[in-house]
Amino acid sequence: MKIKEIVSALERFAPLPLQDGFDNAGLQIGLTDAEATGALLCLDVTEAVLDEAIALGYNLVIAHHPLLFKGYKSITGRDYVERCILKAIKNDIVVYAAHTNLDNAWGGVNFKMAEKLGLKNLRVLEPKENALLKLVTFVPVAQASEVRNALFSAGCGCIGNYDSCSYNVEGKGTFRAQEGTHPYCGTIGELHTESEVRLETILPAYRKAEVLQALLAVHPYEEPAFDFYPLQNTWQQAGAGVIGELSEPETELDFLKKVKKTFEVECLRHNKLMGREIQKVALCGGAGAFLMPLAIRQGADVFITGEIKYHEYFGHEGDILLAEIGHYESEQYTKEIFYTIIRELFPSLEVQQTKVNTNPIKYM
Repeated sequence: MKIKEIVSALERFAPLPLQDGFDNAGLQIGLTDAEATGALLCLDVTEAVLDEAIALGYNLVIAHHPLLFKGYKSITGRDYVERCILKAIKNDIVVYAAHTNLDNAWGGVNFKMAEKLGLKNLRVLEPKENALLKLVTFVPVAQASEVRNALFSAGCGCIGNYDSCSYNVEGKGTFRAQEGTHPYCGTIGELHTESEVRLETILPAYRKAEVLQALLAVHPYEEPAFDFYPLQNTWQQAGAGVIGELSEPETELDFLKKVKKTFEVECLRHNKLMGREIQKVALCGGAGAFLMPLAIRQGADVFITGEIKYHEYFGHEGDILLAEIGHYESEQYTKEIFYTIIRELFPSLEVQQTKVNTNPIKYM
């Protein structure tokens, strides 16, 4: 299969429009029309990771963290990023990154962390806002099912764990076809009344173009009427962080020991233990301390993330247990998400998780 097929599969799972504004997820280096010889999965792209891909004969490296965050005016090998760029190009290696789009995707980084801890009843801690649209269109009764199904196939109609969601009401539509038109029904120059269905459904805003294309492709009218309305609803299926529950409450110390073991943490930092029971758990991979106030408001017993600044620890002992496990440690299992997607869709492709520990932070 071609590399672009693998990229397409990754972006169906974690669409690029889900990434945060500062990010640079997506294709970093290379041409995706090439046939894939194998995929190496990593958290960070380093020279050692690229050497590993070269030794394996793989021409695709898939990372969580983008190699490129800024523009370059010259590539001379003066730092590790530039050396990686040169090495990847010289060896025809494609580099792809799924970063905050994978953080914000349902089933992404934070859900993998929650899975490792055995959390249940998972939901997004900070759902995305202003990310949904409502589509309203008007279709002849006989064609309503066909149009409805085409819209569902294009990504409409998902609310929570339900799909194929729509509202339909029958009524009468009127129009008069002018000279030069080719009306589906009615006569040119005469007012026509048609029994129609007003069809309403919901969609992610980033799918607007493909949904409109699907609507126009299947709608029988030469000039179909439709409206897109922006919604202020939060999108519960995408956003930052995760909150869920343990099956049974645990002591603070027992829970922290489990976290330390699960994420192979050499140095777990936390605030003062207050003797509370831990059952409701909020978490965010990487630098997720910005979600701490929301975790407190939602009544979490503990908040786990990769990085917390010194002053952010103050004043929360009575509110919540804070656990800082390290950026790399919190996101290391992202490779497993990539592996599952590729293995299920492309079982014949060689794929491996890197054996290189790319964590730049060492402990003693």
